[in-house]
Amino acid sequence: MEGPHLHIIRRANENGAWSKSRKKWVLPVDFLVVQAMDQYAAERHRMVGAGGSDFLLVNLFRAPLGSPVTTDAIGELIAALVHRAGLGRRVVARMLRHAFASNVADAGGVLDEVQALLGQSHPGSPRPYLHPAAGRLREAIERVPSPRMMRAEAES
Repeated sequence: MEGPHLHIIRRANENGAWSKSRKKWVLPVDFLVVQAMDQYAAERHRMVGAGGSDFLLVNLFRAPLGSPVTTDAIGELIAALVHRAGLGRRVVARMLRHAFASNVADAGGVLDEVQALLGQSHPGSPRPYLHPAAGRLREAIERVPSPRMMRAEAES
């Protein structure tokens, strides 16, 4: 794949987390993800050196250092960030997936692009993740010509 990207590989692991896709796939990312990964890699090396798990996300601030991050730890991190941001509502990891899919669609992404970016094989799989913004719905209505507009165009 051209440009920055991540390789997603399903494999058994010690923390019980799985990639949903049974096939390897490549996820394109933007420069912010690359920058975050660079900062994370530097912090990871500072905390655990060359040791620890080869998984993408490992514990850097709780024991055992260098072990894969558990799904519970991800939930705790999200809850702490939600509290820190003062959102006043519960946010779970799954909501981030929904937000990502909706953001791609709101930015003009079509269903097959959302499907591929979510790593889904069935074309209908991304539908539950799509929550169009009100502005995007308004733009869709504005693109549909009204009978009055069509009549005015025909008369001119």
